[in-house]
Order: sequence, then C-alpha cells, then structure tokens
Amino acid sequence: MKRQLSIALFMATALALNMGCVLERNDARSSNPEGENSGVHHNVLTDEEVADGWKLLFDGETTNGWRGYNKSSFPQAGWVVRDGLLVITDTDYEGGDLITEEMYENFILKLDWMIPEGNGNSGIFFHVLEQPDKEIYWSAPEIQIISPRSQGRNRAGALYDLVPADPQNDKPIGEWNEVKLVVDNPHIAVWQNGEKVVEIERWTQEWFDLVRESKFECHPEFGNLRKGQIGLQDHGDHVKFRNIKVKVLD
Repeated sequence: MKRQLSIALFMATALALNMGCVLERNDARSSNPEGENSGVHHNVLTDEEVADGWKLLFDGETTNGWRGYNKSSFPQAGWVVRDGLLVITDTDYEGGDLITEEMYENFILKLDWMIPEGNGNSGIFFHVLEQPDKEIYWSAPEIQIISPRSQGRNRAGALYDLVPADPQNDKPIGEWNEVKLVVDNPHIAVWQNGEKVVEIERWTQEWFDLVRESKFECHPEFGNLRKGQIGLQDHGDHVKFRNIKVKVLD
C-alpha cells in the first residue's frame, strides 16, 4: 500500500510540474511582442476581406510579388523573410528598395511596421516611376517610417517632407505600428494606429506650394504619376514588416 501511495504521489507531483511548464510556455507565448504563437494570425485575409476584394502582398513565407527597384528580381542580400516577417537587416544599403511587381492606381494599403531597437528609418512609397539614373524618392511620395526621434514633416506617419502627421501618435521602439494609406485619384489620406494623421489633395495650389518648399522642388516627376508600384525603403536600418495587404479601388 505504501509503495502504491508513493507512486501515486510521485505521478501527481510530476503532472503538476509538467502543467506548470506548459503554463509557463503559454505565458511566454502570449507576452511575445511580435505576436507569433500567441493565437493571433498574421499575413492572412479574413473571409470578409476576401469578399471585399483585399489581396495579400506578403504571405509570411515568400517574397512573391516583390522585386528590387530597377532590378528584375528580389535582392539577394539585405531583405529576408524571418518568423513570418519581412525584414530589412543590412546597414549598408546592399538590399536596396523594394517595389511590387504589380502597378496600382487607386487603392487602400495596410501594413504593420516595427523598429526593433536603436534608431531606424524606412518608408512606404506609392506611384513609383522606375528611372535607371534616379533613386526611388525622385518620383514617389513617401509615408515616413522612423524611430520617434524626429518631429514635424519627418516624424513617422508624415507624408515625408511635405505634411506632418497630426497627431504624431507613433509607438515606442519595439512596438508595432499600423498604417493605412488611401490613394484615390488626387486624394491622399493616411491613418496611423487607428487615427487619421494626414489628408491632402494632390495637384492643387497647396500641393504645388508644399513641393516647392520641400527637397523635391527640383524633381519634375515627383508626385505626378497616377499609377505606379508600391515600395518599401531600404535606409540601411533594421525594420520589420507584416500584414501587408492591398485593395484596389474602382
């Protein structure tokens, strides 16, 4: 009898310890700041999004649908897919900027970005015109991605060097920021973390005045295209992306 009780007690203790390990692992997963293995599914479309015409631009596993700016294929260095994230890792611009293979005119773009540590810098371009002798920013307006050290027209969420984000509601380093960009003919609007932060009409007197007062004054193509690729900037810093999706507007 004593031997049976000892065995039963040992098994009960082992089971309790094992349960504790399982709970500890589950707690660790739920506190993962990137959301992996926490029950939140990234890089997928809901049934409602599919019915509404949304398309994934990043599936969490491949780089399908993307290539380098002024390149015929995806960069062999700098950009990687890691743990369901699209990551720019290099510090010497060897990856180069990315663009979608497909061109877009009027659309809604959504994505999440995070600067995991230190000072980071990147951007979201739209209506890109590829020019062999020009950088991507020569033609394409940019939604700023940067660690919270800049202000005004250079702060995260801004239409870079043109319109500041208001409010300036970007999150601290190591946290995810959600962006929604709406391009509808001349109308441009940006939401950051659930709040509208930029709204402007292109090709108005206000627009041309802003361009004239910016670093794009001598870029005759800047912001003039009605259709082009979507781009992600390699600024030589470590930045992560996920949940990149687009909906074409009629």
